[in-house]
Amino acid sequence: MKVEKAAKQLEALGNPTRLKVYRALVRAGDDGLPVGHLQDKIGIAASTLSHHLHRLILTGLVTQERQATTLICRANYPAMDDLVGYLVNECCLDACRADERAA
Repeated sequence: MKVEKAAKQLEALGNPTRLKVYRALVRAGDDGLPVGHLQDKIGIAASTLSHHLHRLILTGLVTQERQATTLICRANYPAMDDLVGYLVNECCLDACRADERAA
């Protein structure tokens, strides 16, 4: 993952409302949530939710699918895994190298 993409995703999640929306979708699992249920769960106006969902969709963290008249939102788990991996995969790597050089 490139640092620019990670920065955009982290910036999107840096907003408290978007983080609440994203966490609700992550908790919902693969079935996702209809927009109306998500709106009720978070307790925000439809236009506000639409704005925040748009930002999450642009960064690739959320997907939407229309099923008849219902719009289903889902967390994009591979994107979440990539972002989390970007943050933790190299944890303490430089410290380990410093230990090897000191030995």
